[in-house]
Amino acid sequence: MSFGGWNIAAPTGAVGEMVQLEHTETTIDGCAEMLANAQSVVIVPGYGMAVAKAQYAIADIVDTLKKAGKNVRFGIHPVAGRMPGQMNVLLAEAGVPYDIVLEMDEINDDFDDTDVSIVLGANDTINSSAEDDPDSPMAGMPVLRVWNGKQTVVMKRTMGSGYAAVDNPVFYKENTDMLLGDAKTTCDSLAAKVKELVR
Repeated sequence: MSFGGWNIAAPTGAVGEMVQLEHTETTIDGCAEMLANAQSVVIVPGYGMAVAKAQYAIADIVDTLKKAGKNVRFGIHPVAGRMPGQMNVLLAEAGVPYDIVLEMDEINDDFDDTDVSIVLGANDTINSSAEDDPDSPMAGMPVLRVWNGKQTVVMKRTMGSGYAAVDNPVFYKENTDMLLGDAKTTCDSLAAKVKELVR
């Protein structure tokens, strides 16, 4: 089930120009169904995962999906988090196999063949304006191209901008659903629901 029509104003193009954009929201049940139906999943963690300590719930989700024969991997941006290697360390602590944790350059070309991308507490590192908008403050920054996948679910506390304070066009794309709320609570609930649906 999705909810649309939020009419979130976001800056585009010229400085100060505001265009009414709409984002679409999904639910725990909706996201779990997407994962249950997917064969290829990429998870992109960011600082929000670290703050919420959600890596353990994400590891549970990965374990459930992999046992069902699904191809699940992580895409790690070089500057994800607040220190180099932070995501890798957190995922290792949660027992995520090292061989499914890939660097940005190793996974970026695979999004075209990805059924569902889960973005967990990341924002600037998946900002499409880095490649699409030469006037953006993000222009030229290497990013994970989650928008090239079939469906993206972005887990964030709110629709607010990230560390760079730049709005993210990915949030408003037709193939993106927002799953808003506390990351730990959301991931715990999602892990439970995925176990119900995936056998």
